[in-house]
Amino acid sequence: MPRTTTDPIATDPTTTDPTAQAASVPWEELVTTALLGTDRRPLPHGGSTPGDGPAALLDAAALHTVRRRAGLLPAAPAARPEPAAEDPRPPLPEAARQRLAQLLADRAAPSGGGRRGAAPDLTELIPQWLATANRQGFRAPAALLPPLLDAARARTDLRPQALAFAGPRGLWLASLNPEWKFALRGAASGSVRPDTDDPEAVRRLWEEGLFAERVALLDAVRAKDPAAALALLTTTWSTERAEDRLMFLDSLRAGLCAGDEQFLEQGLSDRSRNVRATAAELLSALPSSALAGRMAARAASCVNPDRTGDAASIAVEAPHECDAGMQRDGVVAQPPAGRGERSWWLGQLVEATPLDVWQEQFGGRTAEEIVALPVADDWAAELHAAWCRAAVRQHHPHWARALLGAPATPPANGPGAGSIADRSKLLAALPPAERALWVSEFIAAHGLSEAFQLLGVCAVPWSGPLGAAVIDALDIARDGGSYPWSFSGVTGLAERCLDPAEADRLDVLTTTQDETEGTSPGAGGYWSEAFQRLVSTLRLRAAMEAELAGPRPGRAATGAAGPA
Repeated sequence: MPRTTTDPIATDPTTTDPTAQAASVPWEELVTTALLGTDRRPLPHGGSTPGDGPAALLDAAALHTVRRRAGLLPAAPAARPEPAAEDPRPPLPEAARQRLAQLLADRAAPSGGGRRGAAPDLTELIPQWLATANRQGFRAPAALLPPLLDAARARTDLRPQALAFAGPRGLWLASLNPEWKFALRGAASGSVRPDTDDPEAVRRLWEEGLFAERVALLDAVRAKDPAAALALLTTTWSTERAEDRLMFLDSLRAGLCAGDEQFLEQGLSDRSRNVRATAAELLSALPSSALAGRMAARAASCVNPDRTGDAASIAVEAPHECDAGMQRDGVVAQPPAGRGERSWWLGQLVEATPLDVWQEQFGGRTAEEIVALPVADDWAAELHAAWCRAAVRQHHPHWARALLGAPATPPANGPGAGSIADRSKLLAALPPAERALWVSEFIAAHGLSEAFQLLGVCAVPWSGPLGAAVIDALDIARDGGSYPWSFSGVTGLAERCLDPAEADRLDVLTTTQDETEGTSPGAGGYWSEAFQRLVSTLRLRAAMEAELAGPRPGRAATGAAGPA
């Protein structure tokens, strides 16, 4: 910024004031003297005695500072930014606006740490509030956009919903602050839904828009005309950066169809390894694709019915090499540390094979019957794990059901999935109601100790059998006399996911039980506190939903404007 150069003290060579003389020393030399000390590096005019040096240095620094501040000239005004795009969504009801302000203010408040108490954790309710506001189609209050963007900057899990709620004004504001630059990349849901009816506008936005705008445009065009979206992507594909190609390719998951196969086949030869891997994954999700056929042929040569014995079983002969064709189709040749090459290659082949192939391979047997067959030479774990990954990738509910087995069966003894993590992934392939029923029966049989991951894939709110199973299991855990801390993950989920209508049923559990022999000291009080927090959180969630469902204020006057 410009500064004056007509300082009378700095330009008067006849002055005899030691401080003024010291002030004529350049600022950088004053800093050097301060670092080294006036004894080792005295000022040229630091005073007549050594003791005057420190005082003269500080006086000179103060005079320098005042002179520099006084000498600042006004900077030339920068061009005003373009106004934000119009956001046609209706404003929030006043009660909901105040609630959002409270949630965001609580997020910024310092945490006291230690015992949580019976009060709800407001910061954990922000994602649910945002999801509900987005479903209702409200726009964010202009005054709350800065704390909303700060919250999204601090918590990546908030970003999709926060940026969708912030809308075009949030994106406009983020472009003016480097601390919010995350919103300009990978935040397509925070952009305005572009108009896809104007081909020239689509072309211009695709070629000149921000990355987030381009992703939003590609999603909008694909939702309307998948072939047109693919043609649009093809026009700039060769000039896109590798990370951008990966994001654009990932957007093809929605509405993936046979018409995408040729483009994805070309992606198998991409310069980026991640792009090649994603293209292969998408092709394997198309059962009729040429890649799926090639993988099926390879896998069928490795996994066959064993006809050497009297009883039906499965024989496995893992591949002996990973040739160039396999690598082009997405098979990674180098296994992770501690993993054998042949088992690694086999798993990838089976994972990419359409699951319906195996019913034909095994004489028309159902998925349940195939999974139940014994597997020779200790290949069962590898084969079942690959089938689990295939069921998840292909979103195949029939095979997921077969690999999950009965809920009461211990995970270690299940027909296919051998871990809770595998079971949670398979559950995501089932319809929501069936998923909730399966988890409720699992909790009834095994309790809550292993249910955390399974509950995480269930639709919210937990109602009916699932809600009842969670409450009953928490009641049983309380009666067991242990502290509630080992169930803190489940109780935290329950606060966010239980149906708020369950609050009245939980009221009876908020009382403190008398301590009995064998219970942990003070456990009853801690459980009472945990249930009070659960009940108060459920009632707060009910109030939040009522506020967002309340009367909508009149639409604000239209017109493009920046945030107030």
